[in-house]
Amino acid sequence: MTGTLLQGRPLAEVKADLFGDMQPLVGIESSHLSQQLAVLRRAGLVTTRKDGSLVVYAIRDPEMVALLASARRLLINSLSESQGLLEDLLGEQPT
Repeated sequence: MTGTLLQGRPLAEVKADLFGDMQPLVGIESSHLSQQLAVLRRAGLVTTRKDGSLVVYAIRDPEMVALLASARRLLINSLSESQGLLEDLLGEQPT
């Protein structure tokens, strides 16, 4: 399952499709993971299918993974620039 950020890790990097496999990897309580997956499902970003008693999740459109990877890089670049500005300002403080 891919497509969101949990505990600072993109779910695109979490190689799990089964709910039970995802929970320890993303590091949040099962109830919170279930709620987040329900939001993604209602938004049409993920699909589910039953495999016996298991629920298997999948990204509806693989382009979403590429989009989120781009958004993540943009955010990192922006934060890196902000960090550089902060360091410059802190370096200019009178001692």
